[in-house]
Amino acid sequence: MNSTLPIEKNKNKQNESKIKKRVTRIIIYTLLSLFALINVYPIIWMAINSFKSEQEFTVNQFGFPSKFNFENYANAWEIANLGVLFKNSIFICVTATVVTVIIGALASYFLARFHFKLNKVIYTFFIFGLLIPIHATLVPMFILMKNLGLLNTEITLLFPYIAFHLPITIFILTSFMRAFPKDIEESAIMDGAGIFRIFWSIILPMSRPAVATVIILNFIYNWNEFSFALVLINDPELQTLPLGLANFAGQFTTNYGAQMAGLTMSLVPIVIFYLLLEKEIVNGMTSGAVKG
Repeated sequence: MNSTLPIEKNKNKQNESKIKKRVTRIIIYTLLSLFALINVYPIIWMAINSFKSEQEFTVNQFGFPSKFNFENYANAWEIANLGVLFKNSIFICVTATVVTVIIGALASYFLARFHFKLNKVIYTFFIFGLLIPIHATLVPMFILMKNLGLLNTEITLLFPYIAFHLPITIFILTSFMRAFPKDIEESAIMDGAGIFRIFWSIILPMSRPAVATVIILNFIYNWNEFSFALVLINDPELQTLPLGLANFAGQFTTNYGAQMAGLTMSLVPIVIFYLLLEKEIVNGMTSGAVKG
């Protein structure tokens, strides 16, 4: 009988640990579900109200529409000229994001993997860029762009977007690339690979999670940015989505139904873009290390 007591105690401990793990898992999943619901609810509320008429929106803002009013989407497309706005936003966001990530990745590669005299100085210079309040530079940026003759052009917004997003891009990518072992590069050099071949075939694929993160951060900020677009762009044919969506608010009235429809349509590209890159944050960390 005595020999069975330790076995029973071990079983009881195992059962207790399993119960604790289950309870902990339930609590964590419950908290995460509540957090997700809190974040998703405004989007659902916006999408539901995009189908309501003006009268129904005024009377009942939190209920389902009695009739789905798809005219709001047609009105939103015409009032805000969303076709032109989508084209401008996609061009600005994609171009600025690609240029920022390419320059940031190259700079991060040399700052993280090479040692030279000005390494820390250059890295600190970029990090100080994170401390600059972006909107405090609106007036100097306007004066600079005016003197350069770059106001109201297709590439006007590219300069501030790229400049102000390089610090966070370099900070994230440099921190990620510094964690890679030197053995990978040494073996590649022995195989005859050059600096840029190592960067393109090994370092960059291994940095896919960090690259996906900075792409998402850059794209979402550029897509939603309003202040620089408002100050630097006056031509309606060059405006981006945030500026166009502001046209729904008049001096005395606001077309809430069309505004909700326009906001819903502007949100779709961001959601799709995030879903496409979300897997890269989890997968692909060592994809470059296993390729010959």
